Amino acid sequence: MKITVWNEFRHEQSDVKVATLYPHGIHGAIAEPLRAIGHEVRTATLDEQEHGLTKEILAETDVLIWWGHQAHDIVEDRIVERVVERVLAGMGLIVLHSGHFSKVFKRLMGTSCDLKWREDGEMERLWVVDPSHPIVAGIESPIELKHEEMYGEFFDIPTPDEVVLISWFQGGEVFRSGITYRRGLGKIFYFRPGHETYPTYHDKTVQKILSNAVQWAAPADVPALKFGHSAPLERG
Repeated sequence: MKITVWNEFRHEQSDVKVATLYPHGIHGAIAEPLRAIGHEVRTATLDEQEHGLTKEILAETDVLIWWGHQAHDIVEDRIVERVVERVLAGMGLIVLHSGHFSKVFKRLMGTSCDLKWREDGEMERLWVVDPSHPIVAGIESPIELKHEEMYGEFFDIPTPDEVVLISWFQGGEVFRSGITYRRGLGKIFYFRPGHETYPTYHDKTVQKILSNAVQWAAPADVPALKFGHSAPLERG
């Protein structure tokens, strides 16, 4: 499978702690385990020409993984529309952590995608609530991350097609942390964990979930769709 991992790549260049945790960038930490199991993985970052998401690259991408946080507004609208068009045409999309506020995700959801948050390094416990779902195949519930940023409900999103994972935090909040959508021919998975100051993407269970999600989001092999005026099949 051909995967593109997109990361705005700003924290790693300005924050020593983040650079230490992710010396090859968050995109590198996400990409490497996927390469190790045989996928063809390229990375792209905000400051590359066309944000590294040219028409040619997107045309060759089966699944796009998106991580962003502090630079959502800098992403060019024409690139956002390009990504959205590819999702509607069948490219899989995995949106991570604060990517909930990206232009791409908000454009596909049609809502504010806002939520409550607190960065206190609390323990996060993720419960599998759909154990038959392929995204959590081989995953034992609950999953515990010792330190994470808290996200809390209400999460202003459309009703998900599926809720796969729900989080609980030490402060008492809960959150829909693993949810799926279908838009056009494309499958979308939003996965909450992944704050930049914690080693979340080095966690083997998180890596397994991302590996499963890539397989789930892979484009379906469907005939080309035909729209517009259509002659009747039957004449009489």
